[in-house]
Amino acid sequence: MSVTLPKGFHAYVANIGIKDSTNDLTVVAADATSPAAAVFTRSSFAGPSVVLSREHIAPLRARAVVVISKNANVATGDEGLANAREVVAGVAAALGCPADEVLIASTGVIGRQYPMDRVRAGLAAIPSTLPLTDATAVATAIMTTDTAAKVASAPAGAATVVGVAKGVGMIEPDMATMIAMLFTDAQVDGPALDTMFRRVVDRTFNCVSVDSDTSTSDTAVVIASGAAGPVPAEQLETALHEVAVSLTRQIARDGEGATTLMEVLVDSAASVEQAKRVAKAIVNSPLVKTAVHGADPNWGRVAMAVGKVTTADEVDQSKVVIRFGEQEVYPTAVDAVGLQRLAAYMAGAEVRIHVSLHTGACAATAWGCDLTDGYVRINADYTT
Repeated sequence: MSVTLPKGFHAYVANIGIKDSTNDLTVVAADATSPAAAVFTRSSFAGPSVVLSREHIAPLRARAVVVISKNANVATGDEGLANAREVVAGVAAALGCPADEVLIASTGVIGRQYPMDRVRAGLAAIPSTLPLTDATAVATAIMTTDTAAKVASAPAGAATVVGVAKGVGMIEPDMATMIAMLFTDAQVDGPALDTMFRRVVDRTFNCVSVDSDTSTSDTAVVIASGAAGPVPAEQLETALHEVAVSLTRQIARDGEGATTLMEVLVDSAASVEQAKRVAKAIVNSPLVKTAVHGADPNWGRVAMAVGKVTTADEVDQSKVVIRFGEQEVYPTAVDAVGLQRLAAYMAGAEVRIHVSLHTGACAATAWGCDLTDGYVRINADYTT
């Protein structure tokens, strides 16, 4: 189903021959310079796209974002940075705006320079008036090993929030997913947008993990055109959160080789930090992930994951409760009828693991996926 960008935004997608015949150049632009915010990877190997976008987002405003997929432009030195600046300048020239109002994101193979002859030809073909309002086309064009376009939409009073994302591997963000772009026609100033976006990212994109590996290219951007006028701040943040949760779940469900979406809720925790730490440990555990893949309710692996990231001073194991779905598996043993229900539940497309620590009143949710031989095969052959 097609999803339309909010009022005040237009897009352009094209194939410029980065790797194959699918679209690999994407530009989404507001009709005018607009409030914006972004969060980026904390990796010390951050690519030129991240370095440049950090500079450009500092005033909390932007006109456009350009994405090149299937080439990460990471570990490419001064030449890679110069090429990123040239891409941004080319987009700015087409739109008639300053280069520092254009953000850039890249995703794909690390350590390869852009094929600049093809990139230059692609930039020269960008029309001054971008023709598209189809967010699904944008989501499709930024894909690499994704199997489905990731797009979500939510109302915010008279305004709308629309988001797109890509990412199925090298994902345990230290800030956000590999690439996520949210657009809204709500009127909001840059500092307010930045504050609420960081809160949203922390509760959503920062809580997803496919393989526990933080990308060098993680980028999450939001731009607000203001075309729909002002809306209550709480409504806008709720809509941003709803869209980000949807994209987070879509990323986890589409994890490389994945067959099962994992949702891990940790509650009754002493702090949100403790709850998130434990939830991430569970969702990242290869033993838990393989148990989920095999539909095996091996709660001992969940207990292991809780124990490895907490101390005996933090958590009293006799008070911890572990559930798969609604079924308690520890400390209450599962009877024969419960095991039958549990086997059917674990064989489904989504498995929820619920751990209550009984150390406080805080909670956090993390999302991930099972670990399959498909993940190994995809990543064993990634550059070849």
